[in-house]
Amino acid sequence: MADSQTGHLVRKLTHRHIQMIALGGTIGTGLFLGSGSAIRQAGPAIILGYAIGGFFCYLMMRALGELLLSDLHKTSFLDFIETYFGPRTTFVMGWIYWLCWLSLAMADLTATGIYLHYWWPTLPQWVAPLVIIGLLVGINLLSVGAFGELEYWFSMIKVLTIVALIGCGLIMLVPGISLNGHAASMANLWQHGGFFATGWHGFLASFTLVIFAFTGIEMLGITAGETANPKQELPRAINSLPLRMILFYVGALFAMMVIYPWNQLSSHGSPFVQVFSGLGIKVAAGIINFVVLTAAVSAANSALFSTSRTLFVLANMGGAPKRLGRVNRYNVPRGAMLVSAIALLLTVLLNYLLPAQVFTLVASVSTVNFIVVWLMLVACHVRYLKLHRTEPRLFALPLAPFTDWLTIAFFVLVLLGLVLDANRWWMVVGSGAGIIGLSLLSRIVIKAPTK
Repeated sequence: MADSQTGHLVRKLTHRHIQMIALGGTIGTGLFLGSGSAIRQAGPAIILGYAIGGFFCYLMMRALGELLLSDLHKTSFLDFIETYFGPRTTFVMGWIYWLCWLSLAMADLTATGIYLHYWWPTLPQWVAPLVIIGLLVGINLLSVGAFGELEYWFSMIKVLTIVALIGCGLIMLVPGISLNGHAASMANLWQHGGFFATGWHGFLASFTLVIFAFTGIEMLGITAGETANPKQELPRAINSLPLRMILFYVGALFAMMVIYPWNQLSSHGSPFVQVFSGLGIKVAAGIINFVVLTAAVSAANSALFSTSRTLFVLANMGGAPKRLGRVNRYNVPRGAMLVSAIALLLTVLLNYLLPAQVFTLVASVSTVNFIVVWLMLVACHVRYLKLHRTEPRLFALPLAPFTDWLTIAFFVLVLLGLVLDANRWWMVVGSGAGIIGLSLLSRIVIKAPTK
C-alpha cells in the first residue's frame, strides 16, 4: 500500500476496467462527430482509411506493449523514454503529452457545452465545462478505481450505440426489410462516384481525421502502473484492438453508408443522429445527443487521468515540482490532478471569449502532438531491440524492427500531408516550435548527468 510519502501508485485497475479503458481510448468524438467530415472528404474509401490507420495504431500499441512488459518496475512509457533517450527528451515528451491531453480535454469539454444547447439553448457555453471539471476532479480524487468505474460505464454507453447502428444496417440488408420506408444497399458503396469518390487526394487527406479519431489509444501506457495484473491484462487489451477497430470504426461507417449514400450524410453534427432520425426512430436525436455528451465527458475523464499521471511521472524524474510526485491517502496524485484541473479551467475562459473557434483550434493542435508522441514510442521500441538483441522477448512485436520502421514511415507521411495542406501546415510548424522551446528549457531544468 502506498502513501503520500512514498509517492507510489497502486495497482487497482481490474480486468474489466483495463478492457474498457482500452475500448474508451478507441471510441470518442472522432467517431461520433468527426466521421461525418471524414466521409465527406474521402467518400466510401474512408472505410479503408480507418482500417489502414487502425492497423498502424495497433502496431504502435504492440511496440508499446512489449516495452511495458519488458520491465514491470517502470510504471509509464515515459520511463522508457528516459531509459533509451535520456531525461531531457523525457522532459520534452512528457510536457508534450501533457499538452496533448490538455488540448484534447479542452476540445471535448467545449463539445459538452455545445451538446447541452440541444436541451437548454440559452445556457452559456462555458457553464458545462466548469461544472464537469468540478465533478470529474471530485470523482477521480477518491481512487483510481473510481476513474476505472466511471470509464467503464461511459464506454458501455458508446458500445451499445454503435452495436445498435451496425445491427440496423445488417438487418436492413436483408431483402424485403426496411425501416420507415428506407432500405439499405451495398451498392451505395460504389454507385455514387465510385469507392474512391473524391479521388486519391481526398483519401490521403482524410488520414488527419482518421488519426484524430484514434488519439488516446496509447493511454494504456499510462495505466500500466495501476494495473492489477499487467502481464495478463495489457496483452489481452492490446490484442483485442484490431477487433474493436473493425467493429466500431469500419463496422459503424459501413452501416452508415449502406443505409445512406455517402454524399447524403452531413458533415455538420453527428451522422449517427441523421441515420437514426432517418430510420424513423423519433427519440433518436435526444438519445444520440446524450451518447455524444457522455463520449465527450468520457474523453475529458481520460484526459484528467492521463495529465495527472504524466505530471506525477515528470515530478519523480525532476521535470516538474516535487510535490506533484506525491499521492494522497487514496493513492491518487492529488497535486498533479489539481494542477491539470486548474489548467483545464482555461477552457471556461476560451469558451467565454471565443466560443465558435475553440474546438477546431485545440483539436488540431492535439492531433499533431499525439503523432509526435507516437513516433517517440516506436523509436523507443527500436532502441530497445537494438540494446537487448540476445534477451528473450515477452509479447514481441511481429516482424520487428521492420514493422517499427513501417509505422514510423506512415506517421511521418501523415505529418508531411499536413505540412503540404495550405490550411493545416501551421499545426506542424507550431508543434515544431514548441518542441524546440521545450528542448531549450530542458537544458536549464534538467541537469546533465555527471560522468
